[in-house]
Amino acid sequence: MLEDENMTKQQKTEKKTRQLLGFTLVELMVVIAIIAILATTVGIYVFGALDDADQAKAKAEISNLKTAVQMYRIKNKRLPNTLDEAAQFLDPPKVPLDPWGNPYIYQKEGNSSFKIMSYGADGSAGGSGANADISSDD
Repeated sequence: MLEDENMTKQQKTEKKTRQLLGFTLVELMVVIAIIAILATTVGIYVFGALDDADQAKAKAEISNLKTAVQMYRIKNKRLPNTLDEAAQFLDPPKVPLDPWGNPYIYQKEGNSSFKIMSYGADGSAGGSGANADISSDD
């Protein structure tokens, strides 16, 4: 109390200003909660976009593999037994893995038709969304 009486008006004003400049714990918690909600929302959309990008990449690679198989068939008058045989028509001449790190599935259907597939993110047949199969028939 004695300390308050000895303070000048300017010192009292400075003390009150310092007290008002800080944030309360509740205000900080509210700000942190808002940031967490925004980060979660953005994360959901970013991961969804990444799934879409992986599927688009798989479709593009399947299209390139399909073209390589067709070029192999034109040159050799038969379908290749494996995708590796058609790799000479790829740039670089190597069969890539699908975006999820699995090999593409190549199925010959007789002497004139074939299918190239990726089983999607889960690596097994069937599924929906990011786990959906992607085929050269699509």
